[in-house]
Amino acid sequence: MKQLLSLFVLAIVAISLSACNTVKGVGQDVSAGGRDLTKAADRVQDKIQN
Repeated sequence: MKQLLSLFVLAIVAISLSACNTVKGVGQDVSAGGRDLTKAADRVQDKIQN
């Protein structure tokens, strides 16, 4: 029974750690998209003003 519980806890820890990397990657992708959108908006604003 202890072995089964230990295996279960180990599996949860492994899944949690892999999920952290996934969430971090998604956050980086969203940030990169935001930066690109900001750059595009700045270019459009510059064209309108000039």
